[in-house]
Amino acid sequence: MGEIVRYKRDVWGEEVILGVSWDLLWVVAVAVLVLLAAHAIIMAALANKKMDKPSAQGRRVLRHETIDRAFHWIMAASILVLIFTGTAPIIGLRIAWLDIHWISGLILTFVVIFHIIRSLFWQDFKSMILGPRDFGEPFDSAKKPGKYSFEQKGMHWAVTVVVLAVIVTGVLLFLQIDTPFWDRTNSMPESQLGLIFLLHGLSTLALVALAATHIYFAVRPEKLFYTRSMVSGWISEDEMTANHDPSKWSPKEAD
Repeated sequence: MGEIVRYKRDVWGEEVILGVSWDLLWVVAVAVLVLLAAHAIIMAALANKKMDKPSAQGRRVLRHETIDRAFHWIMAASILVLIFTGTAPIIGLRIAWLDIHWISGLILTFVVIFHIIRSLFWQDFKSMILGPRDFGEPFDSAKKPGKYSFEQKGMHWAVTVVVLAVIVTGVLLFLQIDTPFWDRTNSMPESQLGLIFLLHGLSTLALVALAATHIYFAVRPEKLFYTRSMVSGWISEDEMTANHDPSKWSPKEAD
């Protein structure tokens, strides 16, 4: 634990948690870079040059509503700002980061609450549930998913857990600082504050890894049509039938 957790002495001389060891940031960065580079090399070696890509031409079907695309990009922007402002002091950048950090955190909190409400009452929440059958998808090319693949569902739930951890710990820390809404109270004991800093730091490191992985897969050639759909809202019917099971997902035609 000594390499993961930083400790300090409180006013009583007791050893308490100070937070995560930020040396782990470089460990995470290198590990993610190596793993993604290895994946890219393996995929390039296994690529079938003769395989025809689904056409983007022809009839278009709707994959993402405008409001859901807006949510995605606001969430993405707030997460990237949070990562940058949260790690800037660690990598030696001297910027006035704190206000930008908590404002971005509040934006992320509000859009996530909005998304949870929308997903429960206005979207097909079941389409994102991971079931036992989903785990066979990566090992059987004949098994096509509904709207979301096994990998997409897995990424969604990983991001959900990590983002909620970042938000909950971030809000607890936000309550301890001076803001336009209240003055700092120092109400949390140092031992509890250190634990919150530790959990916030660990969830931040996980978020760095997930954000890098998500961006990598978003720009892979075979996945670019999904990225396009997050901008334009649509994929072609050919792309849908090549990657999805129409019996599990029957989208309406795009405008």
